[in-house]
Amino acid sequence: MRAWVVRTPGRLDAVELPVPTPAADELLVRVRTCGVCRTDLHVRDGDLPPHRSPVVPGHEVVGEVVAAGPDAVGHPVGSRVGVPWLRRTCGTCRYCRRGQENLCPSSRYTGWDADGGYAEYLTVPAAYAYELPDGYSDQELAPLLCAGIIGYRALRRAELPPGGRLGIYGFGGSAHLTAQVALAEGATVHVFTRAPAARALALELGAASAADSYAEPPEPLDAAILFAPVGDLVPVALTALDSGGTLSVAGIYLSAVPSLDYERHLFRERTLRSVTANTRDDGREFLATAAAHPIRTTVVPYPFEEADRALDDLAADRVNGAAVLTMPAAG
Repeated sequence: MRAWVVRTPGRLDAVELPVPTPAADELLVRVRTCGVCRTDLHVRDGDLPPHRSPVVPGHEVVGEVVAAGPDAVGHPVGSRVGVPWLRRTCGTCRYCRRGQENLCPSSRYTGWDADGGYAEYLTVPAAYAYELPDGYSDQELAPLLCAGIIGYRALRRAELPPGGRLGIYGFGGSAHLTAQVALAEGATVHVFTRAPAARALALELGAASAADSYAEPPEPLDAAILFAPVGDLVPVALTALDSGGTLSVAGIYLSAVPSLDYERHLFRERTLRSVTANTRDDGREFLATAAAHPIRTTVVPYPFEEADRALDDLAADRVNGAAVLTMPAAG
């Protein structure tokens, strides 16, 4: 099968690989579409330390089940499934037992610990594959499987009060989905991003304002989410919070954060919180939300053969919305 792999930081290589064989509890999935996530960019460029080399990146996969191991249940051959970032957890540690499987020290991830969706086929443990809502195309669904789920968890971690004022810093694939969830729940959304096209999209989707990343908000914020992997924006967003507000940092990677001034940035019970991966319950809740309240996914498609260009465009902020790879027909 055709695939892209990361062997050395900074580049993708096009290769031929054997079609993988699913383990006893796994599904073999023919990839129909794979979203292009900023985490893939961090894997390619070495911002995230390699867990496997070479590795096929990609973890926003919509595909068709074509085979299954003897212990794989819940997804019959021929069904459409979603393959997300979270691939496997131990199920027995204290974090897993208390519903925080995203913190499992034995957790494994698609496209980092195991080959992902920049290929014609991949495997996934059946218990970690998602049923997908109707009413969406493959391309529309792909970004929901990481960008959507992580954004949903970040929104919940931000503890936005009902009818609250939410600031969103960075407005790419994840942010433009999260903004729609917040708006549907009655929030006022203010967007801060350096890209003029992204600001225009934010206003089109219903944001109350859209300004440069470092601009002051038109009103104090009850909560904020930082999607841009820019540590310099942490004090900016904290300063914008009203008393009791929470800043949720959504990325797996963040550049260095400047020193914080306690009185200016954290006093009056402002809170800074990280977001680490997600649980399967987060994914199920978000996909149920997407089924009940249709989300507009702004998609920029790329042919499978241009995966490297898709990542380059993402790095240069040339993607307005979410990039997805259109996969070749099965060989």
